[in-house]
Amino acid sequence: MFKGKLCLAPMVRAGELPTRLLALKNNCDLVWSPELVDKKLLQTNRLINEKLNSIDYILPNGNIVFRTIPKLEAGKLILQIGSADPDLAVQAASKVINDVDGIDLNAGCPKHFSIHSGMGAALLSTPELLCSILENLVKKVGVPNKKPISAKIRLLPEQKDTIDLIEKLCNTGITNLTVHCRTREMRNRESPIRDYLIDIYKMCKKHDVSLIINGDLQTRSNFLEVRDQCGLPEEVGGMIADAAEVNPTVFNCNGPNEKWWAIMDEYIKLATQWENNFGNTKYMLSRIIPGKSPVFQIILRCHDYEQIKYVQTKLINPESGTLLRDPKDFIESLQNKGKKDNKNKKKKRSANGINMTSRDTKTTTKKVKI
Repeated sequence: MFKGKLCLAPMVRAGELPTRLLALKNNCDLVWSPELVDKKLLQTNRLINEKLNSIDYILPNGNIVFRTIPKLEAGKLILQIGSADPDLAVQAASKVINDVDGIDLNAGCPKHFSIHSGMGAALLSTPELLCSILENLVKKVGVPNKKPISAKIRLLPEQKDTIDLIEKLCNTGITNLTVHCRTREMRNRESPIRDYLIDIYKMCKKHDVSLIINGDLQTRSNFLEVRDQCGLPEEVGGMIADAAEVNPTVFNCNGPNEKWWAIMDEYIKLATQWENNFGNTKYMLSRIIPGKSPVFQIILRCHDYEQIKYVQTKLINPESGTLLRDPKDFIESLQNKGKKDNKNKKKKRSANGINMTSRDTKTTTKKVKI
C-alpha cells in the first residue's frame, strides 16, 4: 500500500478534508489526517451526514473533529493518532478503523500540544511505551481488521540509536515507517539529515516494512531527485508537508500549478461544497495566497463564505489573480460589519459580566461585626 507512494503529511489545520481532496485531485497517492488525540476521538459520536454523504466524528458541543468522504478518499486515507497509552490508542483506533484505510501513530511531532502528555516526539524517549502502543495496535486493530498500522518518527541524535530504535519498531509488526529526517530539536528551516537513509532502508527492508521519507521535499520531481541522490530504490515513498500546505498541487507529475489564484479557486469550491470550518478555510487561504498580494489582506477581513465568494467572483481576475477594480467600498463594508459584530459581542460580554459580578458579590461578601 505504501511502497513508492508520494503522500500528504499529517498537519494540524492543513490536513483537513478540502486540502486532502485537492491533493488527491492533483495526483497525491495517499493522504494523512491531522493528528487526532485518542481521548478527544473517544469523546466523539460517529454520524452519517446524509446531506454531504460524509462520515463525521462530532464532539458533544457540535464541533467536528474529523470528516471523511468515503467515495473520494477510500483506499487512500490514513488516520494519525496521538497517544501515550496502549489501551486508549486501541480504543480510539477501533472506533474509526472502518472509515479509514490505516492507522498511523504520531511519534515525531515536537510541538508542545503533542508532547505535553508524552505523545509525539516524546515517545522517542520512551521506546518501550512506543513499541507497546504499536504492538497493541497491530494485534488488536490491524490484524483483526486487515488494515495496516504504521508510525511516523524523527531521527535520534546518534545514528546507531536511530537504527536500533527502527529495528525495535519493525519488530512490532507495523507495515510502514515514515521517517522525518530531522531530530526532535531541529526546526524546519534546518536542512534534513539524509546521510544514512540507505541504512534505515536496509533495516526496514530486512523486516519487510516499507519506508517513507519526509523532510524538506518540495515537489514530486524533487522527491524523485532526492531518492536517487540517496541511492534509494523506487519502493521508497515520500511525504510532503509545508510545500503542500502552500500549494496542494505539488504532487502533480508535470509539476505544480504556479497560479495561486487558480489553486485558491479550487480550494474555495471544495471548502464550500463540503462545509469546511470557516476559520480553517480562512487559515488555508492565508497560506495559499502570497502575503504581498492585495487579495491576501481582503481575504483576512472576510467574515463568512458569502464574502469570500464575492472576492473570488467579483474582485479577482481569473486569468491573472489581479484585482478587477478598487476594493475600497467592499473593504469598508467589511469594516462596518466587523464593527457591528464587535458591538454585539461587547453587549453580550457586558450582560454576562453584570451577571457574573452579582454572583461574585454574593459569594465573596463577608459580614463584618461592628
